[in-house]
Amino acid sequence: MSSRQRIPELSNIPWAGPKSITEYAKVGRALARDLGEEFAMGSDELYAVLVRSYKGHPVLSVFGAPDVRLRARRVIRRLKRAAELQRGAAVELVKFHAQFRREFVDVLPQAKPEKQRKVEFNWEDDD
Repeated sequence: MSSRQRIPELSNIPWAGPKSITEYAKVGRALARDLGEEFAMGSDELYAVLVRSYKGHPVLSVFGAPDVRLRARRVIRRLKRAAELQRGAAVELVKFHAQFRREFVDVLPQAKPEKQRKVEFNWEDDD
């Protein structure tokens, strides 16, 4: 088994039609938003843990406190950026769905075979 697995919420959605693409976009957006919120909350918690970890050390708590806060801010800045990127991914999934609808669903209904069938002349319809 590979260490990288597909996300089951998304990989279980078959590419069967417009409804499945809508569902894929909705689920993907929800996952991206949830992941973004988790990163944002995790960054706040991590900052508190990193700063608190030096409070017990007598020398570092006096001399290293400002440096620890600065270093902690640098670390969590990356996690906050990841949260912002996940929010951006959620927005892109909405745009993905809108683009699909614009390029295929709004254009192709006229091209469906059921709508393009010519009415055949019925020779037996003579009364």
